[in-house]
Amino acid sequence: MPDAIRIATDEELLPDPTPPPAVHYAEQALLGALLLAPEHLKAIWPIRPEEFGNPAHSALFAAMCTLSPPAPEVHRTSPLWLNQLLDAAQPHARALTASYLHALISACPADGHAPAYAQMVRAGHARRLLQRHAGLLAQAATAAGPDPAAVVLTRADQLAVYLDELAASFPSHPGSLPRTQTVVQQAGQPSAQAQEEEQLLLGAVTAHPEGLPRMRWLHEGDLTVPVHAALFACLTALSRRGTPVDPVTLLWEAQHRGLLHAGFGPQDVLALVAHPVGGPEHWGQRVLQRALLNRAEEVAARITALTEDEATSVHQLATGSRRALAALSSVRSRWHQAVNGPTPGTPAASPPRTPAVGSPGARAGPGPLLPARPAR
Repeated sequence: MPDAIRIATDEELLPDPTPPPAVHYAEQALLGALLLAPEHLKAIWPIRPEEFGNPAHSALFAAMCTLSPPAPEVHRTSPLWLNQLLDAAQPHARALTASYLHALISACPADGHAPAYAQMVRAGHARRLLQRHAGLLAQAATAAGPDPAAVVLTRADQLAVYLDELAASFPSHPGSLPRTQTVVQQAGQPSAQAQEEEQLLLGAVTAHPEGLPRMRWLHEGDLTVPVHAALFACLTALSRRGTPVDPVTLLWEAQHRGLLHAGFGPQDVLALVAHPVGGPEHWGQRVLQRALLNRAEEVAARITALTEDEATSVHQLATGSRRALAALSSVRSRWHQAVNGPTPGTPAASPPRTPAVGSPGARAGPGPLLPARPAR
């Protein structure tokens, strides 16, 4: 063997400075059991080579699935099985050596426990795959593209399908409820683009308040700047009460809600809505799309935190991840309403009308008394 290749192989065998997870020892125990007693291959739960986290372990198990083991009497007296596996797996994993195969055998406490070790290996793979799904969802929520909402919803659907598979493959048990996880959300400063779009939304709604009844899909919590969210709530309240909407009535409502202070006065409110551009529904969809992406990023962070807690079982991971994913459902349904419009056959909501002064509806007190119907 050339020196360069020997050096590279020795480097591969150097221990990792970070301690391996518990599933690493389960992989070693399972492979050691199969090296000791190849007949356990038929008894272990269906498992695939890619479910091993260690590439060398994956290559060795792939060789076990490919080669036919020798007869038990031959295996007890000859290293034929070990030599065949080493020859088949070494081209795909140079770190594999005969001494490491013997180390795997030593790492197996009892070869009869192979099915339990296999279940541990599958659980480790499920955790890694769930973490990968969460990473793809977070990547879709932060990556730029022509239609980021569609990509996020596709990733969310794929995650939901995988969670169903996990729930079916790993049955529940008395401690199946997820452990409480606290995800520290860094309250970052809203981007300049988000602030600008929200300001344009406020200006467009103030100039064209007739569009507000069609925008029930947008909530004040979808806006990232608190003062913008509060002003949008003012506009929504004015529209629902049937009060005229313009910059001055908005200012009056903001004053009654206690939004004005030394750092944010009447001139600031009027300046925010002074230059309307475009239609309110257009900017509303932009704001709602950003809320959808932000919520997807939060969901991905919660699921990632669950997977990083190794004390959480796979069924707890599935249950907790489903709960986290449910937080995306409300924003998702409102996004479909914004893009596709109301469901056919559903009457459009209209704001309540204020009766004119002097009309019967404006009269205070009980309505007019009707004569009693004569009894027969």
